[in-house]
Order: sequence, then structure tokens, then C-alpha cells
Amino acid sequence: MFILSQFFSFILLAQSPPSWTSADMYLAIRKLNVLGSVLYVAAHPDDENTRLIAYFSKEKMYRTGYMSMTRGDGGQNLIGDEQGVELGLIRTQELLAARRIDGGEQFFSRAFDFGFSKSPEETFTKWDKEKILSDVVWVIRKFQPDVIITRFPTTGEGGHGHHTASAILANEAFTAAADPTRFTEQLKYVRPWQAKRILWNTFNFGNTNTTSETQFKFDVGGYNPLLGKSYGEIAAISRSNHKSQGFGASASRGEAFEYFKTTAGSAPVDDLMDGVDLTWNKVAGAEKISMIVDSVAASFDLLHPERSVKALVRLYQAMNNLPASYWKNKKLDEVKQLIEQCSGLFIEATTNDQFAVQTDSIRINFSFNNRMGSATTLKKVSIDAFDSTLNQIFSRNRNINFGKTLYVPGSKSITQPYWLANKMEEGYYNVSDQQLIGQPDVQPAYVATVTLNIEGQEFNFDKPVKYKFTDPVKGELYEPVTILPAFDVSVAKDVVVYKIGSKEITSQPVLIKANKNLKEKKIYTGDKLIPGSEGSLDKGQLMEIEISQDELTRIDSSKLIETALYYKPAGDMAKSIQKIKYDHIPYINYFKNAVTKTLALKIETYNKKIGYIVGAGDKVPDALEQMGYEVNMISLKELSRNDLGKFDAIITGVRAYNTIEWINNYHDKLMKYVNDGGNLIVQYNTPFRNNPPAIGPYKFEIVNRRVTDENAVITFLKPDHAVMNFPNKITQDDFKGWIQERSIYHAGNFDKNNYETIFSMHDPGENDDEGSLIIAKYGKGFFVYTGLVFFRELPAGVPGAYRLLANIIALNKKKAF
Repeated sequence: MFILSQFFSFILLAQSPPSWTSADMYLAIRKLNVLGSVLYVAAHPDDENTRLIAYFSKEKMYRTGYMSMTRGDGGQNLIGDEQGVELGLIRTQELLAARRIDGGEQFFSRAFDFGFSKSPEETFTKWDKEKILSDVVWVIRKFQPDVIITRFPTTGEGGHGHHTASAILANEAFTAAADPTRFTEQLKYVRPWQAKRILWNTFNFGNTNTTSETQFKFDVGGYNPLLGKSYGEIAAISRSNHKSQGFGASASRGEAFEYFKTTAGSAPVDDLMDGVDLTWNKVAGAEKISMIVDSVAASFDLLHPERSVKALVRLYQAMNNLPASYWKNKKLDEVKQLIEQCSGLFIEATTNDQFAVQTDSIRINFSFNNRMGSATTLKKVSIDAFDSTLNQIFSRNRNINFGKTLYVPGSKSITQPYWLANKMEEGYYNVSDQQLIGQPDVQPAYVATVTLNIEGQEFNFDKPVKYKFTDPVKGELYEPVTILPAFDVSVAKDVVVYKIGSKEITSQPVLIKANKNLKEKKIYTGDKLIPGSEGSLDKGQLMEIEISQDELTRIDSSKLIETALYYKPAGDMAKSIQKIKYDHIPYINYFKNAVTKTLALKIETYNKKIGYIVGAGDKVPDALEQMGYEVNMISLKELSRNDLGKFDAIITGVRAYNTIEWINNYHDKLMKYVNDGGNLIVQYNTPFRNNPPAIGPYKFEIVNRRVTDENAVITFLKPDHAVMNFPNKITQDDFKGWIQERSIYHAGNFDKNNYETIFSMHDPGENDDEGSLIIAKYGKGFFVYTGLVFFRELPAGVPGAYRLLANIIALNKKKAF
């Protein structure tokens, strides 16, 4: 797998080909004499200590890795409406972008982030502790760290159950990785490994200070003149890649100590690597290697790095003659990258099309340039079935360009993240291929292997084929290539709502898009051919068919009905490509099985016209339209200029008050709307650090209290209240089938004379909390704040969430009282 250098310039865009400065090259040469490694372990993207990773990688020059138990699938999304698996895909790419800045390598376990957990015991009921422990052991055995560091302790001060679980797993894996009787199936590929020590990187977060001057500590706040940044400055750039979580960070300069407690192994006294040999002495027969490296470093010319290529080739040959070992392989890879970069070689394989279609063809363009004039011959290029012997000498700074059209066989797999290839379990991804576990990213659709002879030595360079294009604003861009099926089958709506009692026959619109010219296509539900799905289509042509669901008229209770679509009778499931695009990460494409979801719903609705103020992004407006409401998005212009009285209810999207500055300027107008008879419904916001805005007509605070058990018992405090009875009678059945959690970021310290509470709920071992839904009568209208997770339950098709939201929307109807 192609890995970017740890010294790769941090200003380079993630999508661009690697290109080092002479400073990067010099640092990489010095790194060749450091044979030490550190693995940092935590639970989520954004848990890692980016300053410490940058310090280890760029100052101490250790091979540095970060293992995140999860891909962050269960967090909240500040930049869009993606949730679950899609949010995990975004956060995976943000984490990889962070590693390109701070120089670390990235690993994951199979664990799924199922949302906030209050204890490791709860976490392990879903993660399958033994499976996830095996993943940590696997990464340790492959990476062979000398030192392991955890972000969190095993004793719970980290708060989140996932945090504590990550530390428990790391500490158990510290011992298990060295035990040849544990996870023996891995020993086909790796050997047992015993790290020297494992430490907890203590912290001072908020009101929790776990550091002490008696702990082992060292300063990581230094400045690297070759990079022109302090490690605090590099860390801030790295951490600011976690944009979906709103973790933009300010740079720090000056002295900065990190503190540690040893949890197993020998405690360090003078240095983190006490007792660890960091030199070539640990490799048999390598006594002269360090002197050769020192000689290359001493003679390195920053203006003419190509003058070091001959010496680097001799170094490569000397290393290659050593007996097989872990460090031999790692350092050979590093020298090979150095030879490529010092030579100034430009090696590129690109396409003009983002997509390659099964049973169609794709043209791949190859481009080469020997920019610094080293003695180089292009021997051959191979990719899939194409293999061409060239034996062409590279002239200095002359372009060599050619192209090859490749057939894409139907057997070539579509480009799917490996962790999504199989149906997942509740708490972890189902990955059966041992060698894929831990791998951070999607396998490239195509990898070109370019064989070059440089100064008499042959090298193979693997280059992922990229889609290359020029954006009129952003300029030249590179994005991943995706393999598509011959045609795409997509369901027009995530969930179609059918109101029980309606005499109209509901149909599900399904879209078929031809990715190539099709002579024939057919779509089935089970063994039944869908009428109208047969026939031919031209490439790019879109066809809509309707799947009739007349059986819904015979249903008398709320139920979510799922229907899978197939390419052939009960065969391979039809696929629908999903696209995620943000400027700060590469394009993300993945495939979902084409499944129609129809919610047969026993529901009544009152009020018609909804104004919606979009916050961080959610899919609630789509669900409202499915319920039969007319939804109008309220922008700054709409809110500032127009009469709000035309809306029966106004709803603010998740985290609207966290993300929209202008909404705070219209508090008085919104309160007048309520006073005049409106209904303002505010979905959850996160607590405000300073100067919390006025949100409701009476005082309340948003606090970090939540109920994470999606099956938590709900106590009805006011069963006779309108919100429980009109227009739908809310019962305990309406709280069945919820996903991930009940409620987050509750109301607290509220004016109990003016706010009514409706529900009480709690997680195991905790006291009841009434802040999930508060309602105030104000003038002729109503104000509601709720932490109930409608933004998760509605897209998931949970019937009770629809019914309860309909009642909240109907609060200001006279008939309700």
C-alpha cells in the first residue's frame, strides 16, 4: 500500500501527488538512523494528541501510529446531514488528512461508534470485546511499537465509555500481543510482539486534571526550523482537519509539557525510550549502515538533492543484503521514497473519468518526467492485465506521455470500503480478511506499478490511479477513481410514509441510471420481475419506475417495510452509489444495497405550513414533507424581512444556535411570533462556553446530560397533556424501536414556573432527568426545547418519533386544549 512520507509538506492538498521539499528530504535521511516506534491508542477520530504525534514523528523521528477504535460513526455532524456510516467515512478521511500533517500513520479496529456510552461495560455489550481486542493485538504485532501510549485511563476519568474501553483494550493487548497462545490465527502473517512499556498520557481537560509534577514528563513545544513550525503549530493544523466535529484549533508556541503514567512494563526514568535500542545495532549485520546514512546526510545539498541519489542507491543495496527483518523492510521503503524524491521524478497515472464501469473500458494516461536528470530508465509499466516493456531512457526534464485503454471486466469488484462489504453487526463491522483489519482506507480501484532502473538498480513504484481534472476556481485536482456496476439502482426517498387508512395505493419511485450503453436490464424484488424495468438504456440515461405497494391498504398498525431489489432473481442485490463531497477531503463514493423503505404510519397531523431554520444539517425537513407538511426553509433574508405569522410552526435544525450567528439577532422577533400564537420548536444545541444566547421566552440552560440507552424506560409525567394526546395518543409503544440513543443535551436549570416537563428518563445507574422536552406557554403560542433525537429516529423510520413530533407541531391549535 502506498504511504506518504512522514515529512510530507503539510501545506500540500490531500488530493495532490506527493512532492517533498529539500528540508523534507534531509529530515527523511536523518530518520533512516532511528529505529524506534510509538503507537498511540484511543477511541475516536479527534481523540489523538496531535502535538505529541507531531513531536514523535518530526522531532524524535520515531515511526508513529495512531490507532482509533472507531471511525467516529456515532458523533454529531457540524458540516452536513450525514450520520452513522456516512459520518464515519467523512471522519476517516479527516483523520487521514490530519496524519498527512503531523506525520503519523493511521489504523482502525472493526469497532462501530454506536454513540455516547457511559461505561466500558455498556460499550463491550456491543463491541464484542474479544474481536476488538484481537484487532488491537493484530495492529501491535504488525506495527511492532517499542512503546504504546493511551489517551485515556482504564479507571474512567476519560468520561466516555468508549474512551475507557480503548484503554482497557490497549492494556490487555500489551500482554496478549506477546503471548503466542493468543489469537494464533494471526501468526500465519505476524509474530508475537512485546512492547517495552505502555503509558497513559495524562491530561488536563476542562475540570478534570489528571497530571502531576511527580509524573514522567517532557517538553514537546519545540520549534523545527526546517519545517518553519513549532510542534504546537503543526498540531493545530492537523487537528483543524476534524471539521465535521468543529475542532478547529489555535496554534500554540513555547514550552509545553506532556505527562505520563506507566500502566505496564518498565517505567521510563530519563527518556521515553529507556532500554530501547534505537540504532542499527538491533539488526544483524547492519553495523555499517548508520555510517553510510551519516555520510549521505553530511553531503546532502539542499539545492541539488539529485547529487545524493547514487549514495542512496548504494545504501539501498547495502540494506537489501541484510537478513530479513522488520526494520530492514521499513527502511528499504523509506530509502526508495527518498530516491524517488531526491531524483525529482514525476510519475503519474491518471484518468479523465472519475468512474470506470464494469464490462466497459477506461483510458489511463501515464506521465513521466526526470526533472533533475538522474540516470534513469523506464523499464516497464503494468496495471491489471496491461503489462508493457519500454526500456526508455529518461532525458532530463523531458515529458514522456502515453495512454492505454483497459477493459473493465465484470469480475472487477466495485470500489467499496472493505468494512462496508458485508452486513455489519450492531457494534462492529464484519471484516473476515485478516490482512485488511486495521487498514485505514479504501483499496484504490487501480494501482499502476512502474519499474525504473535508477543508477543501475531496479525499483518498483506503485501509484494509485487518480481522476485528474481542472476546476476553474480551485485549479488542478486529483480525486479517487471508482469502479461502477453497469447500471445504478437508487431509491428516490430514504423512507416513504404511508398514512394508514388512506385509500391511495402507495408506490415507491426507483431510479435506474445506465453507466454504459445497455442492451438489456432487469430488476427484481425477490423472484418477481418489476414491471417496466426491462429494456435498453443509453449511457447516462435515467429511467424512473414505480414499485406498487397496494398491500399497504391492508395494514392496520405502524410498521416499517423494507423491500430489497436484485439484479437477477434472488441473486446479487442491486447497488446504489452514494456520493459525499467536501472541499477539505477527497471525494467519497460508496455503495448501498438498493432497498425501498415504506413506513406504514398510524398518524394524524394538524398545522400545515412549517418554517425550518437549517442548523448544522439534518434530514428532518425531508421527513416533515413525507408527513404531509409544507416545509419552507427560512434564511436570514426570510427571517429579517417577512412576517413569520404565515408559519403554523417554526423548527430550528440541530445545533442551529451553535452554528448560525444571525439567529441570535432575531430572538425578539421569534418571541413575538410565539406570543402572537406561533409555535417555535428548538432541537438540540450543545452547551455554550461563553455568553449563551437567549433561546426561549424564559430562562433555561443547555447542559451535557443525555440518555444513551435507546431502550431506556420513559416515564410519562403528564399523561393528560396535549402533547401526549393530540392529535395522536402517545403510548409506551411509541418509544419502541428507537436507535442509538433517546435524547442528548437536555435543558437544565429551567424556570419550573413557566416550563412544563413531559418525560422523565435515565440511563442505568443514574437518576431520572426531565430535561429531554420542555414546553412553555407564552402569550397565545408555545415554545419547545427538545433533546429528543428526532434527527436520528425520523430517517430511520421510527413510527413513534413521527407521531410525537406531529403532536409537538400541533401544540398551538385551539383544539388541543
